Amino acid sequence: MAKKKTPDNNKMIVENRRARYDYAVEDVYECGIVLMGSEVKALRIGSANIAESYVDIEDGELFLINSYISLYTQAQNFGHEERRRRKLLVSKRELAKLWQAKGREAMTIVALKMYFNDKGKVKLLIGTAKGKKQSDKRDTEKKRDWNRQKSRLMREHS
Repeated sequence: MAKKKTPDNNKMIVENRRARYDYAVEDVYECGIVLMGSEVKALRIGSANIAESYVDIEDGELFLINSYISLYTQAQNFGHEERRRRKLLVSKRELAKLWQAKGREAMTIVALKMYFNDKGKVKLLIGTAKGKKQSDKRDTEKKRDWNRQKSRLMREHS
């Protein structure tokens, strides 16, 4: 009997493409995020930005700081702050790993993607990363350009 294909119903809200350019991401974690109702409605429209945001550990809890979720116009009385600190939900084991990576290994925790999972819950993909130097960024660009050119040549000659 053939395996059932499960459709990938994850609806992307926003992606931080700059993070992969500026940082060398090593470990990736999926975490939940505590949101208000008006924030979820605004995310369904797709109006958010996590490009300037970062993740910090304070008092044994994980927070997403400086992320932008625009106001939902129909929720005038019960709206939300656009750039408030949002609590992230991870297990104790993952929090301990993040704490250790940030403290001992001098890594940064960056937000990579925000999306709706199969159940309709908002999830945030975070990663522990080290900052790249300018030369590393140039090397990455050269490799990407070469792979693009190589695939173009392969297409033309086959």
